[in-house]
Amino acid sequence: MFTNDQRQKERAGKYGSSRVQYLQELVSQFQIASDEETKEKIVANLANFAYDPYNYTFLRQLNVIELFLDCLTEPNERLVEFGVGGICNACADPTNAAVVIQCGGIPLVIQCLSSPVGNTVSYALGALYYLCNPSTEEEILKPEVVEVIEKFAGAGAVNVSLRNLARAFLDKHISKLD
Repeated sequence: MFTNDQRQKERAGKYGSSRVQYLQELVSQFQIASDEETKEKIVANLANFAYDPYNYTFLRQLNVIELFLDCLTEPNERLVEFGVGGICNACADPTNAAVVIQCGGIPLVIQCLSSPVGNTVSYALGALYYLCNPSTEEEILKPEVVEVIEKFAGAGAVNVSLRNLARAFLDKHISKLD
C-alpha cells in the first residue's frame, strides 16, 4: 500500500521516528554491518521501501539508489538480487531512473541478466524496461542484450513471469524500432 503524510503520521504515532529518520537508520546500520546476512536483510528492507513513491525523495536524499548500485558489484548473489530489486522498484520514477543512469548503472543492471538467480534476472528486466528511453536506447538495445531478452521471451513454460516480462520489454522497446 502506498503511503502519504497522514498515513505516515498515524503509523509513526506521537513519538515515532519519521520515515526519513528510519531510512537513515537503515543506511547507517548497513554501513557499519560486518556480516553478510545483516546486510542482506537491510538491503531487502530498503528495496521494499523503494516500491512506494512516498519514499522516492528520501531514497535520493540518503543515496540509497547508489547503495543499491554498489550492491550490484558484490560477489554475494543475495545482495545483488536485493540491490537490483531496489533499483527495479525505484526506477518506475523517472527521477530515480535518471540517478541510475547518471551513476553508470545501466551496465551493472545488464550484467544481472546473466545471474543464476531468477529474481535477479526478473528485476534486471524490469529495471531495464523503465531505464530504456531515447537517450539510453543505444546502450541498452545492443544486439547482444536484445538477444538475451529474446531468449527469455521464448522460454515458454520454464518461467512464465520472466517470459512475460521479456515480451513486454520487447513489445515496448523493440517493436517500435521496426
